[in-house]
Amino acid sequence: MAIRIDYSNMIGEAVGGISEADWAAAPASFMKAHEGFAALRKDGMVGFADVVSDDSLREQAMNFAALVEGKYDDIVILGIGGSALGPIALRTALRPSAWNMLSAGSRDGFPRLQVLDNVDPETISALLDRLDLARTLFVVTSKSGGTAETMSQFLIIHKSVVDSGLQPVDHFVFVTDPANGALRPLATKLGLAALDIPPSVGGRFSVLTPVGTLPAALVGIDVTALLAGASEMVRRCETTSLLENPAGIYGMLQWLADTKYGKVINVFMPYSDPLRDFASWFVQLWAESLGKHTPDGGSVGQTPLAALGATDQHSQVQLFMEGPKNKVVTFVAVQDRATDVSIPRAFEDVKELGYLGGHTLGELIGIEQRATAGALAKRGRPNLTIHLDRVDAWHVGGLMMLLEMATAYAGQLYGIDAFNQPGVELGKQFAYALLGRPGADDAKKEWESIPAPDARWSV
Repeated sequence: MAIRIDYSNMIGEAVGGISEADWAAAPASFMKAHEGFAALRKDGMVGFADVVSDDSLREQAMNFAALVEGKYDDIVILGIGGSALGPIALRTALRPSAWNMLSAGSRDGFPRLQVLDNVDPETISALLDRLDLARTLFVVTSKSGGTAETMSQFLIIHKSVVDSGLQPVDHFVFVTDPANGALRPLATKLGLAALDIPPSVGGRFSVLTPVGTLPAALVGIDVTALLAGASEMVRRCETTSLLENPAGIYGMLQWLADTKYGKVINVFMPYSDPLRDFASWFVQLWAESLGKHTPDGGSVGQTPLAALGATDQHSQVQLFMEGPKNKVVTFVAVQDRATDVSIPRAFEDVKELGYLGGHTLGELIGIEQRATAGALAKRGRPNLTIHLDRVDAWHVGGLMMLLEMATAYAGQLYGIDAFNQPGVELGKQFAYALLGRPGADDAKKEWESIPAPDARWSV
C-alpha cells in the first residue's frame, strides 16, 4: 500500500513551475515550518495529528456502533462545515451505496447515511417525509453546541421524534466537546450518549475523530484501517527532511507557487468518482485554514477549486489550459480500481470507435489523467499528481492526513494561524443579532450602522 506525489510538472521554467534554485532553497524554510507545527503539537494546541493513535477515541465510535447494530435503517448527521464534509467524503469514497434512500438491498445490512448540511426547509422537509423515524438515528455534531444551523435542525427533529411518541434517548447521539458547550449538559439532561471532539481539534480537521469515525463505523467503514493509514502518514511526516516528507512537499510547493509565482488558485482534481466529495472536503480545509489576514495587515491564501476528472476535461480544463496562468492543478490518480469494465471490440471500421475496443474504462480514465497533466505541462501550466494504489480506508485516511498536515505546514509558511476562522465570525454575530440571541447587543448595533439599501442600485 502506498501514497506518493509526483511533482515533476511543478519544477522548472518549461512547465511554468518553480525554479530549481527556489526549490533548492526550500528545505531551510520548511525546517522552520516543521518546527513551528511541532511546537503547536507539543504544547497541546493542535491535536489532529495525534488523535489518530488515541485508542479511546476510536473505541468510543466503534463501541457505540456495536451497541446499536441492526437497530436503524438510516443514520442522519445534523451538522455543517467540517461536521458534514468529512463524513460525506468518507461515505462517497468508502460506502457509496450508503446514501441512496432506495438502496435497501445493496448495503450489506448496514444503514444508509444521510447528511443535513444546510437549513433549506425544502431539503429537510423532504427528508423527514421519507424517513421512518422509528428506524432512524440522528447524529448531532457541534463542538460548541451553538451552531445556529445545526441547533435549528435538532429542535425541529427533536419535536418530530417526540410528537411521534418516540423516546429521544433511542434516536439521538451527540458528538461535541468533552466538557464545554451547550450539548454536553443537554446530553446529560436527556440521557443521551455523547462522543468527544477533542478541544485541540477544529472542525475542518476533525474527520478522523468521532465526527467522522462514528458515522463511518455505523455504516460499516473499516475505522481501524482508516486510522492506520492516517497514522502511517503522520509517521512519514515526522521527518524534517523536506524531500522525504509528503505533506511538507505539498505545502511547500503550493506556498511557493502562490507567493512567488502568482499561482493563486489550487485546483483539486481527482480522477475517481469515489473521491468526488473528497474534493469538497479539501476545499474547506484549504480555504478556511489559509485565507487569512497576516500580522502586518496583508491578506494571504490560495483559492481552492474542486474539479473531477474526466468530467471536467469537458468543462473547466479549457480555462486551466488557456485561461490566466494563475493556477496549480492537483491531480489524484488511482492505480487499482474496485471494479473495471472492458470496452468491447466493435465497429472497428469507424475510426472514432474502433481504437477503443480492447481497452478498459479504468485504463481510459488513467490515460486521460496522464494526458491532461502532460498537456497542461506542455503549455506551461504546473501540476502535480498524488498517486493512490487504490481507494480504500487505509489510503483515504492517509490522504486526509497528508492534506491536513500540508495545510498546517502552509500556515506556518504564510505566517498565519491555520486553525482559527475569524473571517466567518462577523456574519455569525450579525445572524445572532437578527435572530434575537441573548448577548448579541454589540453586533446588533454594528449591524444597524450599515447603510440601508439604496433604491438607486436596485432593479
